Amino acid sequence: MRSIEPGNRSMHDWLDSYSHDHQHPANQLLHWICVPPIVWSAVAMMWTIPVPEAWFRPGSWAVLAIVLAFTWYWKHSRRLGAALLIALVLIALSCAWAFAQIGPASLLKLGLTVFVVAWIGQFIGHLIEGRRPSFLTDLAYLLIGPAWLMDKLLRRIGFRETP
Repeated sequence: MRSIEPGNRSMHDWLDSYSHDHQHPANQLLHWICVPPIVWSAVAMMWTIPVPEAWFRPGSWAVLAIVLAFTWYWKHSRRLGAALLIALVLIALSCAWAFAQIGPASLLKLGLTVFVVAWIGQFIGHLIEGRRPSFLTDLAYLLIGPAWLMDKLLRRIGFRETP
C-alpha cells in the first residue's frame, strides 16, 4: 500500500484502509449493529451540553459537531457527504425529540449507556478480527466508520461514486 500524507488522502484511500482492518464477517456485522448507535449516542450526549440560553438553543454543540463532520465528509466525497448529512439530520431530529420528551439528564444517561454498550460490541468485533480498531492509529477513522457503512449501503442500492 502506498504511503499517503494524511491531508492528501482521498475518501477512496480512507475506505480502502478501513476495509483492510474489517475483513471478518462477524466484525463487519458488529459494525453494522454498533456504529449507528455510537453516532446517535455521541450526538445525544453532545445535545445535553449546556449552552447560554440567551444566545443558543439546546443541541447547539451537537449541531456544530454535525456541521464540522459534514464539512469533512463533503470535502472528501460529495456523494457520502450528502448521504451522511441526511443521516445526521435524522439523528439530530431524534435527539431533539428525545431531549424534549425525557429531558437532558435522562438523554445523557441513555446516550452514555448506548455509547458504552455499542463500543463493547465494537471491541468484541475487533477481538474476533484480530486487529486493533483503526482509530487507534488515526482519530480521523472515527469519521470513516459511518462513511464506510454509508458507502456500502449506497453501493447496495445502486448509488455508486462517479469518477
